[in-house]
Amino acid sequence: MMKLNEKCAYLRGLADGMKLDTEKVEGKLIAELIKLCEEMAEEIEELDEAVDQLQDYAEELDEDLGEIEEFVYDLEDDCECGGEDCDDEDELFDCDGDCEGCSGCDFEDDCDNMRCALCSNCGDTICFDEEMDPEKIVCPACGTPLVGPVEEE
Repeated sequence: MMKLNEKCAYLRGLADGMKLDTEKVEGKLIAELIKLCEEMAEEIEELDEAVDQLQDYAEELDEDLGEIEEFVYDLEDDCECGGEDCDDEDELFDCDGDCEGCSGCDFEDDCDNMRCALCSNCGDTICFDEEMDPEKIVCPACGTPLVGPVEEE
């Protein structure tokens, strides 16, 4: 596919091959139209280059912003949610006996008294009796302590 400047050069070549008389009105008109096409093609090429530069810059900014978000929100790449909505990783929830990744719930018959939290290190679900002090609980999978205040529902 020919670019605009190549098409303009082709038109210029056709006009030169026809040996247009630029002294006549029709010849002047065609010559000026070809000149206009060449100027427009040149301007469009410059605009395309500027758009490409801006696109590259926007992608760099997006990458930088992603790094800042990861730092500020302490997002982890191996998080189950894919790095989104990680601000509720330490949030406690009631165990229903069917928690995904539940490795600490041995009380399947009595899950009404259980609480669960996601490990901030490995993402495993930590289930424990609601009478236990969450600040003294460690993840059975990786040994990381369950830290942070416990929020009651």
